[in-house]
Amino acid sequence: MEPTCITFDSGLRLVYLHKPSSVAHLGFFFRAGSRFEKENQTGLAHFLEHCVFKGTKKRSGIQTISRLDEVGGELNAYTAKEELCLHASFPKQHLARAIELLSDISVNPTFSKREVQKEKEIVIDEINSYLDSPSDKIFDDFEEEFFKGHALGNNILGKREDLKKLSQKDLHEFVQSYFSKENLVVSFVGDISIESLERYLNKYMENMPNKGVAIKINPYSGYEPFNIVRKESNYQAHLILGGMAPNYFDEKRTAMAMLMNMLGGPAMNATLNISLRERHVLAYSIEAAYVPYADVGFWQIYVGCESKNINKSIKLIHKELTRLQNKQISEAKLKRLKQQFKGQLALSMDVNSGMMHSLGKSLLAFGQIDTLEDIHRSIDAILAEDIQGLAQNCMKISEISSLIFDLKD
Repeated sequence: MEPTCITFDSGLRLVYLHKPSSVAHLGFFFRAGSRFEKENQTGLAHFLEHCVFKGTKKRSGIQTISRLDEVGGELNAYTAKEELCLHASFPKQHLARAIELLSDISVNPTFSKREVQKEKEIVIDEINSYLDSPSDKIFDDFEEEFFKGHALGNNILGKREDLKKLSQKDLHEFVQSYFSKENLVVSFVGDISIESLERYLNKYMENMPNKGVAIKINPYSGYEPFNIVRKESNYQAHLILGGMAPNYFDEKRTAMAMLMNMLGGPAMNATLNISLRERHVLAYSIEAAYVPYADVGFWQIYVGCESKNINKSIKLIHKELTRLQNKQISEAKLKRLKQQFKGQLALSMDVNSGMMHSLGKSLLAFGQIDTLEDIHRSIDAILAEDIQGLAQNCMKISEISSLIFDLKD
């Protein structure tokens, strides 16, 4: 079953996938992430994500968060660099309740001074908790250095000094700028007709503005490799290596995703897991990722290990990356990689809530949904020289950045 995409006259886009289930999943995906924040307003998008649940013109905060809980549903949200998502999972007979609630908190948040101040304390606690976890903090610190001086480098949680200055006015202005129908993708996966979904969306979203502020992306440029060591860990050292990669409009993005999956994806036979963990017993945690944005992308490899094993781990990673650049993988290995990648894709699509998020993000980012057949076709088209070319272009040792959190003295 393939998803259906509809664009309403208002500019609102809907991606719908029918899946037989007693539980439905609904998400509102706004292009409103942290890269769109103004200077000295870091953390505003994430703070808004918290505050929209604190009451609307027709509901108190308790009534808002209880609306789906009362029928066994779940209401949640997340903020990323290029999107902000409000989402819900619920028994399918409560579709109207879910759409009305997400519409209400999107259109009518009140941001009372009392609730705003209370939520600042909650987010500050969240920041403090994050600062206490070097295995989480190193990822954000790496992006901050990688995109230094650019909004993509801003921590999504923001800076405490900026957070303390945020006001009701800042929150309302952000909603007015980015919470509009043309800037929204609604994603739905469940066993409800598309006609019912359209009817409820038209009914409950009539008060959302059709247009907001024109979205402008400030392109990133000026990458300079860095190698930084900080004393920020108590028990285990942490390492991230990374470099430039294709953006998510680049035709090489599928090959890049497969390359990083080969190096450090979830499979136990990933190249770096075999090398660092199984053969040399240097690390417990090894993972690799490819992170594409609208105008740029980057790759990263994370290792958590004993401090004495950091340099050995770096040498082995460099060895594997150099091997990829100097020698094409065999056709037999390429075939196995494609089969594995397709299988992992199938597993990721087996969970309906994950599918709802994947469809919503894809339509918001690309303006279209690739069918499973399209994705398989793009995987099948990858050549060994494509993998080698990406390694040569993106993984030159001289162009790789590193951030190490070593043990405190």
